[in-house]
Amino acid sequence: MSETLLEFAGVHTHYSGGLHVLKGVDYRVGPGECVVLLGGNASGKSTTMKAIMGTIRPSAGEIRFEGKRINTLSTAERVRRGIAPVLEARRLFPRMSVLENLEMGGYTRRRDAAFQEDLDRVYALFPRVKERRTQLAGTLSGGEQQMVAIGRALMARPKLICLDEPSMGLSPRLVEIVFDIVRTINRQGVAIFMVEQNAAMALEIADRGYVLQTGQVVLSGPARELAANPAIREAYLGEMKIDPA
Repeated sequence: MSETLLEFAGVHTHYSGGLHVLKGVDYRVGPGECVVLLGGNASGKSTTMKAIMGTIRPSAGEIRFEGKRINTLSTAERVRRGIAPVLEARRLFPRMSVLENLEMGGYTRRRDAAFQEDLDRVYALFPRVKERRTQLAGTLSGGEQQMVAIGRALMARPKLICLDEPSMGLSPRLVEIVFDIVRTINRQGVAIFMVEQNAAMALEIADRGYVLQTGQVVLSGPARELAANPAIREAYLGEMKIDPA
């Protein structure tokens, strides 16, 4: 693909105390692509999401969005440029209504006809969210909260949605529903970069994938090829035996 929407180029990250998490990683997400990042605990997946949204800054390397370096931009500016997060564990405002949570997703936008169109789009994707629009977000089920979180991200009119463990804590049936909705959003032209433990479901809807181990990309390629790789199955049964070199 000649165009790149999001790109990590040799990105390293360090936390206070000298903890070196990402070690020269390279990722690429093209316009309209769905890309999944797989990996076990402490592999660097959450740090990747934090780096995209600006809550941790690279100590080396570059993060680019639409070809422009965003290493030092604030989270709000990244959202304005078209990156919307759906955070792990949803992180809604529990004492605000569902509608108020959705409106927070578009806090940088004018409340005009286009805003209402996007709200109607969210309601069309998530009829249950429309039914619950006056209910406090903290009283929703886990699946309903995930729907609101994705809807909130859509209200920013993003070019890229970053999903952090969207299946976490959901029943198998709700996982299927959420992944079907993610597929629908992607087919409407929104790029998806997803961190996910459920490798089988994620690779089923993704175009490409990366496998992260102890802060390094050890496998990458088309989703179908990764799904057929025995090492992927082994990775989710224990420590993956792949030589990064």
